[in-house]
Amino acid sequence: MLRALYSGISGLRSHQTMLDVTGNNIANVNTTAFKGSAVRFQDTLSQMSQGAAAPQGGIGGANPAQVGLGVQVAGISTNFVQGSAQSTGRATDMMINGDGFFVTSLAGETRYTRAGSFDFDADGRLVTADGAIVQGWNAVNGEINGMGTIGNISLPLDAVAPAKATDNAALGGNLPYDAAVGDTIVKDIQVYDAAGTASMLELTFTKTANAGEWDVFEGATDIGPITFAADGSLTTTAPLTAGAITVDVASLTGYAELSTLEFVSQNGRDAGVLEGFSMAKDGTLVGSYSNGTSEALGRVALATFANPGGLEKTGGSSYLATFNSGVAELGTANTGGFGSLSSGSLEMSNVDLSQEFTNLIIAQRGFQANARIITTSDEILQELTNLKR
Repeated sequence: MLRALYSGISGLRSHQTMLDVTGNNIANVNTTAFKGSAVRFQDTLSQMSQGAAAPQGGIGGANPAQVGLGVQVAGISTNFVQGSAQSTGRATDMMINGDGFFVTSLAGETRYTRAGSFDFDADGRLVTADGAIVQGWNAVNGEINGMGTIGNISLPLDAVAPAKATDNAALGGNLPYDAAVGDTIVKDIQVYDAAGTASMLELTFTKTANAGEWDVFEGATDIGPITFAADGSLTTTAPLTAGAITVDVASLTGYAELSTLEFVSQNGRDAGVLEGFSMAKDGTLVGSYSNGTSEALGRVALATFANPGGLEKTGGSSYLATFNSGVAELGTANTGGFGSLSSGSLEMSNVDLSQEFTNLIIAQRGFQANARIITTSDEILQELTNLKR
């Protein structure tokens, strides 16, 4: 009877733990990237009342006779099944599709999380809601060393895209093969020097007396003829040189009665300031500058573990590595073993309310049944004490 009392008490304790875990799951049904937990029970030691006996001659063997001493919590496991996606439209919200964790640093302590609700602080660092700094690789001159040591991801708010001198330009379109001698066509394009100062490159095309030939001038400087065959194809393939600028003419044609000559490109630019950013699926933050250029600013690091279930919850939807989780393996999204990233979305909680309410009923009935063990044992003890009367 006393054994039954203690078995009932162990059942009450274990089912109370199940109620606590289930209640926590339900409470976090709307927590970003929350992973539900489940309680696993196991029996405790069993008291041996009769040992096993081997068969001997005409006597058969006997099985052991044991009385169990109750139940205990074997463990509380975390379910890392992917949660559903919730669209937010915020560029700093990120969701991991597949395996992996974001790496963060809070007061020097490395943590891991799947909650990608990030923002920038006053220093331009990418941080979580509780102030942990997101880790990754910052770009140097637009280049990211994904094999280097990770550090705080920061957005250089005062970043400037340097100016670039124009050294190449390209012409496209058609020069009329049947133009009259002396006809001129003037085309210009804005170009830049090394300091980003803009100027105009103006070329004048003059039809010569030779069939299909146009002479090209930059101001008063003759920079060479362009010649077309009778079928309109270009026979002069060498580029033109206008000062320090090489002008590509390879795509020009010379068909009759068609004048569509235009500058199609030039590779210079003025200096630009950072105006915004976007995120690629591999976690690269790409800055957009006022001069129309885009440049990589940094890349978010992801971590995977041999045993994610071994991670320790630390609050704030974060985890710590433990001896049984294994060492974090760092990498980038869209590479082997790591998931991909979606910008403008968050991972929702993976709690299944229908399952949790069912678990509540199971835990409640288990608690009631174990309480009945205690009351029944108490009634028997009372009967024993009444034998003295």
